[in-house]
Amino acid sequence: MPDLTEASAAEYDHILHGHMTPTVAAQYLREGKIELRTFGDVLKDVYPEADLFEKLVKFFSEDCDDPNPASTQRKIRNWIADRHPPQNREDIFKIAFALGLNEPRLNFLLGICDDYGVHYRDGRELVLAWFLKNGKSYRAALDFYSTLPECETLEQADSDDVSRLTNELHCSLARISNEEELRGFYIKNLNNFGRLHLRAYYFFDSFLNQLIHPNPQWSDAQEENYSVEQVMNVYLSMHMPSGKKRDNYTLIQKLIKRNWPNATSIKNIRAHKEDVSRKLLLLLYVATENEGINGDDYDDYYDESLTFEQRFEDHWWTINAMLNDCGMVPLDPRNAFDWLILYAVSGDEETAMSDRLEQVITYMFSDIIEAREKEKSEKPPKQ
Repeated sequence: MPDLTEASAAEYDHILHGHMTPTVAAQYLREGKIELRTFGDVLKDVYPEADLFEKLVKFFSEDCDDPNPASTQRKIRNWIADRHPPQNREDIFKIAFALGLNEPRLNFLLGICDDYGVHYRDGRELVLAWFLKNGKSYRAALDFYSTLPECETLEQADSDDVSRLTNELHCSLARISNEEELRGFYIKNLNNFGRLHLRAYYFFDSFLNQLIHPNPQWSDAQEENYSVEQVMNVYLSMHMPSGKKRDNYTLIQKLIKRNWPNATSIKNIRAHKEDVSRKLLLLLYVATENEGINGDDYDDYYDESLTFEQRFEDHWWTINAMLNDCGMVPLDPRNAFDWLILYAVSGDEETAMSDRLEQVITYMFSDIIEAREKEKSEKPPKQ
């Protein structure tokens, strides 16, 4: 078993040895038996001292030129109490500076609120990360950044080599020892900066092509290519109720439904207008059974000698290697959606991962689906 906290290890073990049918798995989640990890939990884990609130208030009032201290104090109380976690990445960086966090803890906090850790192809985040790592102040980082030229944006990966730019910049940044070196490094890489994650796009594109072009290489059969709409309907909808209305959703249902992809978002990602979401990447992994990503050291493979437990752990390490490569946080058994993904990959080789996932989602949202069907049937016909 991977090295996990006690609560996470319990969830991992329950998925692996719980012998749950899709119905039981859905019931387990719906009844709230999973011990969810919250932003407040993580905040207290990364800074377990008693002066957490006071330290954050002091930083935001003194280092951030706060125009409304009373509002900020309410916001910080909400963060700690899990009522409203931070909604933007800049607040997470401010928290990291206030508490003197290291890079892994910063990435963990970012991952709770966003799909990604520090994005080193974003010039601003690169500068903030370097100043934080070197024990300098948030205000000094902003002053330094204000003296730098605006950066170009590289948003398209033309090859796998280009898609690894973020990791290369991260590694190079670690060797910079002073601000003048940082300035030179920043200016040298102006043409490499961009807001989108190229490595995540590389995986997204490779997975999606497997679904758009369904003809296996070993077959002479010719099948028409799928449209993005067909891919969404056939492989990725998983019987998830559509629409934005969530008034009658439970917390678990909201967490699983949140940011569920649709045909429009997939088209925007392909056009480099949106970033690849972590949820979409994991859904594509399940939908393709991790086929089509060739040439990576952590590529999944079939081995008849592997036990059930070994196959499950192999998926665990494969998925986490991919997520790490994309700058995303690893799988968390105390995250409701990640729990579902782990359940999907925990079956035998005769059951498709996507079938297991779809069955749980169908049971999870059966009340929503039934209510909508009833609402449709009760509507008077159009004249």
